[in-house]
Amino acid sequence: MSILGWIILGLLAGAIAKLLLPGRDPGGFLGTTLIGIAGAFLGGWISSRWLDHPVSKHFYDGATWAAAIGGSLVLLIVYRVIFGNSRD
Repeated sequence: MSILGWIILGLLAGAIAKLLLPGRDPGGFLGTTLIGIAGAFLGGWISSRWLDHPVSKHFYDGATWAAAIGGSLVLLIVYRVIFGNSRD
């Protein structure tokens, strides 16, 4: 999968992570989008590095999506802890 594929996957994974973890984020839509992209890269790296599951070359691989969404969730939680959680 190319860099563009990972960016698109990250955008979608960030949106899914936002649906799974609702609330207002300190960074708004742009911050959540960037966290989704970074989370996709982080999830893919962790999956291939430590979980012994190489990143698939197919966009529709379930494990790749799970890694991207998991990475996005982790980064979104860390972001909220560091910069404040404004769930009202």
